[in-house]
Parts: sequence; structure tokens; C-alpha cells
Amino acid sequence: MTLIQLRIFLEVAQRGHVTRAAEALNMSQSAASAAIAALEASCQVKLFDRVGRGIQLTEPGRIFMREARAVLDRAAMAQSVLQDLAGNPAGPVAIAASQTIAAHWLPRRLAAFYSANPRVRLNVVIRNTHEVESAVVEGEVNVGLVEGPTQHSALIRRRIDHDHMVMVVSSGQLPLPVKAAGEIDLRAVNWVIRERGSGTRRGLEDLAAREGLSLNDLNIFLVLPSNEAVREAVEAGVGATIISRHVVASAIAAGKLIEIPIDLPQRDYALVRHRDRHATPAEKALVAYLTNVGRPE
Repeated sequence: MTLIQLRIFLEVAQRGHVTRAAEALNMSQSAASAAIAALEASCQVKLFDRVGRGIQLTEPGRIFMREARAVLDRAAMAQSVLQDLAGNPAGPVAIAASQTIAAHWLPRRLAAFYSANPRVRLNVVIRNTHEVESAVVEGEVNVGLVEGPTQHSALIRRRIDHDHMVMVVSSGQLPLPVKAAGEIDLRAVNWVIRERGSGTRRGLEDLAAREGLSLNDLNIFLVLPSNEAVREAVEAGVGATIISRHVVASAIAAGKLIEIPIDLPQRDYALVRHRDRHATPAEKALVAYLTNVGRPE
């Protein structure tokens, strides 16, 4: 059993597909398949079931996945410690970030961090807030960045910045329905929202709760899996949404969307880490940097 075999095993397990895993690892599909076959043969345990064109972990495979990840984490930590002894922080840091942060807040900051720390290798995956929380808890990534609340007790959460939510509709849409007091009638609006677990979706949930309502009381016209899809749908005139100002600022400036004046609280951007997992020097450097550059004034 080698570290390379473990890396291939984890990549295949996470993607559920040998060819896609091989592409991510920059190797041939046959080499990846051979590594999995050799691992199964050496241990005499079936790690995957072949289902159609994809594959799924067996129960022994799921148990082994946790141990394989722990081994690779320790190997990466050992390498980082050795590299750190030689000078600047070095080694990989895996990051999971929710969509708004990943698309609008993070890129320039990571570019600046890399300029100062060229031996640190950064890998970012984009997921919704709930999925980011799970990735940090399960050890799939070192650092999580979210704009929604997190619940797991194993997480350390640090506020690093804040965001402003806005309600928008298409510039060509008819006026929104209002109640007798002149306030927007949330029940009568056609809403376009993000999927369950999204921090952006939480903005509408909080607004509804403020008026004693839940999403079940609202007319949810469309549920979409990305901020860009929500923005495009609202621009097309199908309804209203509540979303980060970062996402729709250019559309508002171009006259495609109109911001509806409504009192919405700001939301926090937060960095989350596992309370009990050892942080490598590279991870500590990144956390210190993001905490410093993102600190709200």
C-alpha cells in the first residue's frame, strides 16, 4: 500500500468515477484502475461496487476511506513541518467556500496570499454553507468559508467580514404587491431562491421569520443551485429574490435589476476550522492572513 494508491482511492471515492478521478490527478484511466485493483488485491477486500458507468463505495470502503484520509493528512503534515523548518510555510491547504465568498470575496485574497507564500498550494471547492460545514467536520478540507450559520460543536468559527443582502426584481417587472400599510406582501410575491442549505436562502428565511412566516407560507416559484442562475432568472422577470449585493451589483448598475428598499440585516462571512485537528504551518498562515485582511472595520 502506497500514498499514491491512497490518493487515487480517495479521489475515486469522492468523485464516484474512475475517469474523472484520473483526470483530476493528471493520470490515465488505466493507471487509476490498476491502482485500485492492486489495493483491493493486496488487502483482499472489495472497496467499490461497479454501478453502470460509475462506482460506489462498499461498506468496507467507507470505513477504509476515513483511515486513508487520516494517513494522507498525517503525511501532508509531516511534509509541511519539514518544509517549514527550511523556511517559509509550504504544502497543501484544502478550502471549501460557499458560492458568494468563492466568487466575489476570496479570489483576490488568495492571489495576494500566494504572492507572499508561493510554496503553499491552495485547492478550493465551492459548495453551499451546509456542505462546507460537513466538509470541515469530516476532514475533507482544512478550512471552510461560509456566509450562513453553522451548528456543529466541533467547529471553531471566526468572523472575518460581512455582506449586505438586497431584494431585487427585474427592471421590466410590474410593481410588487403591497399590504394596506404599504409594506411588501411577502406571501403574494413570486420568489426565486437557492437550494436548501444555502446561506443565501437563509436571507429570505430570516425575513419571513421576522414577519412570523416560514418559506412554506411563501410562493416559492423556482429553486436554483447557484447565485448566477438565480440572478439570470430574476433578470428574466420570473420573480424576486434576496441575494448578496456582490452578486447583483453590476446588473443593478446596468439597469437590468432594481433594488427594492427593504430593511435587511447584514450577514457575516465566517472562517471555520475543526477544533481538534492539528493545523499545519501553511494552514495557520492562511487562516492568519484571511482573518487579518477580512476583518470588518
